[in-house]
Amino acid sequence: MPVAPKEMSRKPFLRALAGEAVETPPFWLMRQAGRYLPEYRAVRASTKGFLDLCFNSELAAEVTLQPIRRYRMDAAILFSDILVVPYGLGQEVAFKEGEGPVLSPIRSVAELGAYEPNRLLERVGAVFGTVARVKRDLPSEVALIGFAGAPWTVATYMVEGGSSRDFAKTRKWAFEDPDGFGLLIDRLVDATILYLKEQVKAGAEALQLFDSWAGVLPEEAFRRCVIQPTRKIVEALREVYPDLPIIGFPRGAGLMYETYFRETGVSAVGLDQTVPLGFAKEKLQPIGPVQGNLEPLLLRLGGDRMDRAIDDILENLAGAPFIFNLGHGVMLETPPDHVARLTERLRAWKS
Repeated sequence: MPVAPKEMSRKPFLRALAGEAVETPPFWLMRQAGRYLPEYRAVRASTKGFLDLCFNSELAAEVTLQPIRRYRMDAAILFSDILVVPYGLGQEVAFKEGEGPVLSPIRSVAELGAYEPNRLLERVGAVFGTVARVKRDLPSEVALIGFAGAPWTVATYMVEGGSSRDFAKTRKWAFEDPDGFGLLIDRLVDATILYLKEQVKAGAEALQLFDSWAGVLPEEAFRRCVIQPTRKIVEALREVYPDLPIIGFPRGAGLMYETYFRETGVSAVGLDQTVPLGFAKEKLQPIGPVQGNLEPLLLRLGGDRMDRAIDDILENLAGAPFIFNLGHGVMLETPPDHVARLTERLRAWKS
């Protein structure tokens, strides 16, 4: 169930999501658990493959907690992957060293197969065990974020068969056969709702929807493939959990950020590093809390450039409901000491 008001009052992250301008803004980082940490690399070396780690509740909980022990972020995010849902739907998914995700591509409605909710939950059930373990071991003031990929972004991997530079096959299907492509999106909406409900049931206190490739679509397709599916997911979750905080991250959405925020019903919006701070302050914060948006490369480089960028973000956004984060994930080559310096600077800030 969503966090009770008394418990929420102790957690700065949840207070910010509820619309409070917290004096020292809470923070967490996308990909805060990962390859830049030596303790993560040690755990990863003990497993056969990336999905083996995702589906080992004990180890996945351990790597979720590692950055919390080091830096005491205000929120932990479940260690998993957005491609767990296609795997749960029966698609072949693998992660190859130096190549990234590889999937057996789906290019037509005929290749979708039947939707079997029970099979989905069975195939990904270890993820919910991870959520429960992390919730049990988190410090009392730290919140737990569950997540999923948004339907459009997950669909791009399912159709392309992996990562892509131009998403040509996915966009072609979406433009030429919107009804057929809509069936794939609908399937992902249903699966994502089920998957996220189970995460909340296991202990997640907030959710984030990652729409990493939202920015490749023109306005009409953005509304159809990004806004509408997200709104359906938010509405379905709120029917069961009316007060559940949900963060939407439509990376690259540009001027569509405002429309996305107003029309999807998300509680807060995550900003990529291209979003101007003035735009975020004037157009987005009047709608609700914002999260972001330090350039990840500046975290990797560290030093005075990073410090100035941190201060600029805080000076513009920290006077209203705000959560500090990156504009995308922590980069592999980021020195852990740079994250420590970021933490110290954020903790010293007072609005």
